[in-house]
Formats: sequence, structure tokens, C-alpha cells
Amino acid sequence: MNQRARRFLLIGLIVVSAAMVIAWTSIDARDDREWIPEQARLPESSIRGNAVHIHNVRDFRYRTRHDFTPKYQDRDYDLNKLVSVWYVLSPFSEGWRGPAHSFVSFGFSDSTFVAISVEARREPGETYNVLKGLFKRFEIMYVVGNERDLIGQRAAFGDPVYLYPIKAKPEKMRAMFVAMLERANTLRTNPEFYNTVTNNCTSNVLAHVNQVAPNTVSAGIKTLLPGYTDEVAHQLGLIDTDLDITAARERYLVNARAKRFINDSAFSFKIREAVAP
Repeated sequence: MNQRARRFLLIGLIVVSAAMVIAWTSIDARDDREWIPEQARLPESSIRGNAVHIHNVRDFRYRTRHDFTPKYQDRDYDLNKLVSVWYVLSPFSEGWRGPAHSFVSFGFSDSTFVAISVEARREPGETYNVLKGLFKRFEIMYVVGNERDLIGQRAAFGDPVYLYPIKAKPEKMRAMFVAMLERANTLRTNPEFYNTVTNNCTSNVLAHVNQVAPNTVSAGIKTLLPGYTDEVAHQLGLIDTDLDITAARERYLVNARAKRFINDSAFSFKIREAVAP
């Protein structure tokens, strides 16, 4: 190949590369697609002092993982009654803990619990895939729901689910709860793409933790592989237990009780009987 041909080839490669970059950056996240029923509605909250009102709190009733009766509610919460926060971890495989879904749940002194899960929002027919999540294939959303929905549908019909009590001061719990609701509101008007590495369930939870308690959790290989984040939390003293991580995982695994009490109105209390000291 002569010099002129090489020059034209180089120019061609530059033009194609530039076109691909422009095409990639011009793809915008949207919220007006058709979504799977579980992710069809975005939550919306208003906060006035200590009074929190949340629209579209998910409260589905599950017969199997994919057979359910949809239901959404409007719920009110009092920040003064927020007394506990729990870290929920659900590895996708028992053989290798790396891939996992993680979220948090908040408990109130009036015996209510509300979970907040950051998820890759999917269209009908789409299935979640780690590699697809790198390439603007999914938008990101916050799901706000009760525990019988968000924990129950995973623990009763799906993967292992661990429910860890977290050490936190009341003001930090309130700040994190509010911060997550505010970000959920932001995504209603400014949609974002999910990203397997930079904008996923665990990265958002950790960002909220560090937002209310700066430099609490550092990024590392075990935060990129969320199935090991319970080990990170344990090492940092964030899990409210004196057990080692192996014993803690055994105690805080809630699948058996979730299966038994999936239709029980006292679901949140029943699954916690398994994790009591």
C-alpha cells in the first residue's frame, strides 16, 4: 500500500470513528418508552419538613416471580419515626458472589418499612445482561416499594437474599432516605442510562452513603463486584453484628421465611425473626 492509500485509509478511519462517537453521544436516555409492568411507574415524592409523601409506592402481590397482581399506593412517612436502615443483597449465583443486586430498606417506629431499589429499567422482551448494561441499553430508575414486594419476590421465588441491619445515626438515616427520594425525583425529569460499572444499583447506594457520611466506602474490586459488598460493609463495621462474615451470611439469609410468609401482612417482621440476635 502506497503512502497516498495509507493516508486515505487513515482519514477514513478517523471519519468513521468520529461518526461513531457522535452517534454514541447523541443517544439520549428517555422515559417515554413502553416498560415492563414492574417498572412502568416512576415514584414521585414531596418532602415538607419531616412529612414525606410518596406517590407510586409499589405493592405487587406475587404468586410466582413473574405472575403477580400489580398495585401502587400513595404513602406518607414521618422522618422523626425513621429508626432503622437495612442493606439487602441478592447474589445472582451461589457459586460466585460477584454479580448481585443490592438495595436498601428503611424501618419506621410505626411498624412500616419502605425499600428503595435502583434498577436497570427494561422494555418488554428485554432481559438484563451485564454486557448490555455497558452500552446504553437500559435507562436507570429508582423503585420505591414495600418489602413484601421488593424483598419477597426475590427471596421467595428467586436468588439468595441477605437482609443486614446497618449501624447508623438517626440523622444519617434521614439524610440518606431524603437523598434517595430526591434523586428518584430528578430521574423523572432528567432520565439517565444505566451503566454496569458507573451507574448501577450498588454504585448509587454507595454514592448515597458517601454523600451523607463522606469517605465511608472507597471504590475497589469488591464494590465493582456487588456480591462482595456485604464483606466490605462488615469490614468497615457498618453491619450491626458481632458475627464474622460467614456466620453473618448464615444468620441474615431470609429466603426460607420469605417463602413461608410471602402472603403474610406481617412479612417484614416475620423475615426479621430469622435475623434476630
